[in-house]
Amino acid sequence: MKTLTCLFVGLGSIGQRHLRNLRQILKGNLRPIALRALGNDVLLQDGGSAQHGVDLTTHYGIEAFSQLEAALNQEPDLALVCNPTSLHVPVAQKIAEAGCHLFVEKPLSHSLEGVGRLLKTAQDRALITMVGFQFRFHPLLTSLRNQLESERIGQVLGALAEWGEYLPHWHPWEDYRTSYAAKDALGGGVVLTLIHPLDYLLWLFGPVRRVHASVRRIPTLQTQVTDDLAEITLEFSNEIVAHVHLDYIQSPPTHTLTVWGDAGRAHLDFHTGILQWLDTNGNVETETVPGGFSRNHLFIAEMQHLIECLTSHQATQTPLEEGARSLRIAIEAKGNALQKHANPALV
Repeated sequence: MKTLTCLFVGLGSIGQRHLRNLRQILKGNLRPIALRALGNDVLLQDGGSAQHGVDLTTHYGIEAFSQLEAALNQEPDLALVCNPTSLHVPVAQKIAEAGCHLFVEKPLSHSLEGVGRLLKTAQDRALITMVGFQFRFHPLLTSLRNQLESERIGQVLGALAEWGEYLPHWHPWEDYRTSYAAKDALGGGVVLTLIHPLDYLLWLFGPVRRVHASVRRIPTLQTQVTDDLAEITLEFSNEIVAHVHLDYIQSPPTHTLTVWGDAGRAHLDFHTGILQWLDTNGNVETETVPGGFSRNHLFIAEMQHLIECLTSHQATQTPLEEGARSLRIAIEAKGNALQKHANPALV
C-alpha cells in the first residue's frame, strides 16, 4: 500500500484518537499533517491521561499548518474534519473542492446550511466520504440488526434508546463549559452531541415520517445550550415508534437500547457489553462483546473500514448522505421542541 497523506483538521481528543489508530492500522504507511490553531495544547494518551502545554505536532512528529490552503497544497489523500461542529461544513466544502476524500466527525453540522452543496461537490468529484458514526461497528448492535431482520422477535413494534452522561466528567482536563458540547454557537447541545441513537435507529428501522420532541436546560450545569436534556419520539414510515432520551446529567452514565416485537424483545446495554433476547415465555439468551473489547475498538473498526473503502474505491457504510439524514432528524427535533417553547398552547 502506498503512503497515505492524511490531513487532520483539529487535534483535540477525537483527532488524536484517530491519529493514533490510523498509525496502528497503517504502520509506516501514514504521512499525517495537521491544520490546527495553536493554544493550550492537551496531549491525550491512550489510557485517558492528559498532559498540558505539550506541542502536539512535535510530540506526534507531524507538520502543522495554520492555513487550510497551505495544508491542501500538500495534496492530502484524505482529510479528517475533527474541529467544532459549527465549522465542519465550511472546511469540508473547501476540502471536497480540492478533490480530497473526506471523513467528518459526527454530527455532520449544526444546521442544514451548505450541506446540500457539500453533498453535490463530493458526488461530482466521486469522493469517498464518511461520517463518524462508530456505533454502527459495535458487534452487538450489528448482531441486533441482523437478527431483527430475521424476525427473531417477530414484527418489530417499538424501541427505546436512553443515553445519559454527566457532561463535567467527559473531559476532566478542561472546563466543560468552554467545550463545543456546552455551546449552541459551536454546534453543541445534547441532541447533536449525542446524535448516535438517532443514527442507529435510522439504520435499524429506515425513514422517519414524523418527529416530536421536548428539550430543557439544566441550570446547575451552567451550559450555553437550550438542550441539556431531550425527549424525542420518532414515528417511522413502517409504523415503528421509537423514543429517545438524551441528557447531560446522569452519573453513573447509562446507554441502552430496547427493541420489542410481537414475539419478544431485545435489550442492549452498551456499557456492560451485554445483549439479551427475551421470548414471550420469559426465556432469556445472552450475547456479550468479545473478550478484551473496549470503546476504542469501535473507532479502530471505523478507520479500518474507511481505509478498505479508500483502497477499493467503494462507498463507506456511513457516507455524507447518511450524516445528512440523521442531521435532518436532529434539526427537526430541536426545531419542534423550540416551537413548543415559543407556543405553550401547542404542548
